[in-house]
Amino acid sequence: MIARKRTLPRWTLAILLACAACAPPTPPAMPTTPSELTPPATAPAEPTPQATPDATAAALAAAREEAFRNARLRMVETTIRARGVSDPRVLAAMETVPRHEFVPDQYLAQAYNDHPLPIGFGQTISQPYIVALMTELLQLQPGDKVLEIGTGSGYQAAVLAELVDEVWTIEIIPELAQSAEARLKRLGYDRVHVRVGDGYYGWPEEAPFDAIIVTAAPDHIPQPLLQQLTEDGRLVVPVGPPGGYQTLWQLVREGEEVKAFNLGGVRFVPLVGGGQRGDRP
Repeated sequence: MIARKRTLPRWTLAILLACAACAPPTPPAMPTTPSELTPPATAPAEPTPQATPDATAAALAAAREEAFRNARLRMVETTIRARGVSDPRVLAAMETVPRHEFVPDQYLAQAYNDHPLPIGFGQTISQPYIVALMTELLQLQPGDKVLEIGTGSGYQAAVLAELVDEVWTIEIIPELAQSAEARLKRLGYDRVHVRVGDGYYGWPEEAPFDAIIVTAAPDHIPQPLLQQLTEDGRLVVPVGPPGGYQTLWQLVREGEEVKAFNLGGVRFVPLVGGGQRGDRP
């Protein structure tokens, strides 16, 4: 018997071809080698710049000065303006002069406290409120000529230099005079003239002065200072016995007359020197 070859019907082939056309496409081949699996390279991150020692020191110094400035502004607001000092030029000077530059390092934390601080040789830097009060009592104008008796650290002279063109100041202790002069120059107060001498006698070669301030207490009014005032000059001086409380006086010269105003009790280191004892110059 002869076997017959079987063929599919034509409609069956048509169905198979249609199904083949509907089949989803073959997905792309997945990477298999390590190089194909490695993600694309990215640009390396920029390194963080490291601060140099000089930059770090400068930043610390700036932060320190800002802290001192804030303390100084608080001092003026709470202990000077609040207690009645109102001259805007005096307040601005007190806000400007860096008191911390005039105190010994061991007292830096107290630089803007409202009390005196030791500066060596038995002397002190005055209480900020008293500095402001006495400066206001001088009634300074920009062109005035001012004499200070008792340079000390130079702080009061710096405050005066913020208000007038030139300041003359006398200190009897040579070491304090030298350090104050160097400090004032370093801080840019080039118009402050410092002399070593007995302040009781004033500075006759530079007289007359529109204002004289005494930052140590004699036990009487020094007559040479009154004589070195202009005809409308002002003298502000604490007067009283050494080691006790004194009285702060404002003396205003009006021609040949002098008017005296009692401003109340204060406490200063004594004025020393031969003139205070009655010695001749």
